[in-house]
Amino acid sequence: MTRTDDRRWILVVSGGPEAVPGIERARELGFAVVASDKNAEAPGLALADRAILASTYDAEATAEAAAAFHRDVAPLSGVLSVGADVPVTVSTVAERLGLPGLPVKSANVAANKLAMKRAFLARDIAVPWFDEVHDARDVAAARRARGRTLVVKPIDSRGSRGVTRLDAQADAAFAFETAQGYSPSGRVMVEDYLEGPQISTESAIVDGRIATPGFSDRNYEHLARFAPYFVEDGGDLPSRICERTRAEIEAVLAETAAALGLVNGTLKGDIVISDGRPHVIEVAPRLSGGYFASHEIPLSTGVDLLGAAIRLAVGDLVDIETLRPVRARPVVQRYKFVEAGEIVSIEGAEVVRRMPGIETLILHAKVGDIVRPTTNTTSRAAMVLATGGCAGEARMRARAALDALRIRTRAVAQPALAKAG
Repeated sequence: MTRTDDRRWILVVSGGPEAVPGIERARELGFAVVASDKNAEAPGLALADRAILASTYDAEATAEAAAAFHRDVAPLSGVLSVGADVPVTVSTVAERLGLPGLPVKSANVAANKLAMKRAFLARDIAVPWFDEVHDARDVAAARRARGRTLVVKPIDSRGSRGVTRLDAQADAAFAFETAQGYSPSGRVMVEDYLEGPQISTESAIVDGRIATPGFSDRNYEHLARFAPYFVEDGGDLPSRICERTRAEIEAVLAETAAALGLVNGTLKGDIVISDGRPHVIEVAPRLSGGYFASHEIPLSTGVDLLGAAIRLAVGDLVDIETLRPVRARPVVQRYKFVEAGEIVSIEGAEVVRRMPGIETLILHAKVGDIVRPTTNTTSRAAMVLATGGCAGEARMRARAALDALRIRTRAVAQPALAKAG
């Protein structure tokens, strides 16, 4: 074995833009980083010390490449993903190399929304009513039987892709076909749409104990505009929920972690408060994307959740008390959605970056890119993070920034979209 240096090595699964903060933080903590991605031009690969070319969703290919690196270049001390929903890939690498991590069996449950909800239901964890459906007739029958608005979703996709809201007027066939088109296995489920505030959470599990520094009020002000799709437009920290509700949510999240067998690691949660109690929409044993863990939480709370996740991934000790917020600074995230077509100009970015309270502006598209119709949050063209003396001021600054960012498109024929996979 040829050792390149004396640092401990860690594998970050994904070299995409949202993985960049994780790669940078790992290097700041003294680790050498190898990043894996199928895209040789991924920005994280250029920042990492070494690169592995393998799809983040191909668990076996990634594990084989990681094993070869572990054997021939330098031993890996840990593996994690940042901004990528790939728990099975991370667990497969960890299990293959004997590294800290979630068992593959548990990761497979976490990657399957139907299996996850069944596991939670078996432990009396509150979840919306749900069932698997096999065709549009099943979807229509579920709507009639429930007598309420439903959510139709693929059981094994990510990032709200293929998820639609099925009210009395919606087309059941369209909802089923949309969800099935985004499911690698072709499987679809329905669940009750529960009215009530929705909360994004980010937790760390340390020796079975939980700390949740991240509570964000999810912003769905554009539900009507983008119907029947669920398109979240960022969120607000700190959450408006009271301390008692926070404690109840954290207790439920601890139960979900135990149900998944998660003893040390991170847990992303989507929670809805309905009938006065928290219900679990879904959770994932990973850091969330969308810059929640890497930017919003430290900006709002002062907690270095990213650093804690890296330490947990290599089996280092983490003091759970360091994961308790030390402040409650208002932070608002909002997205820029534009008309579908080819981007012909982007103006105002530098002006926005100089505006008061604008902490971060990230452009997700560039001139010449083809923007697809908005059907999920991955359709966003840009994102801003704004702060202020109060939540209202932060929201106002975020809106002003996006208004000042001018992105023009021209209509073009949309290329075919490869959905599932």
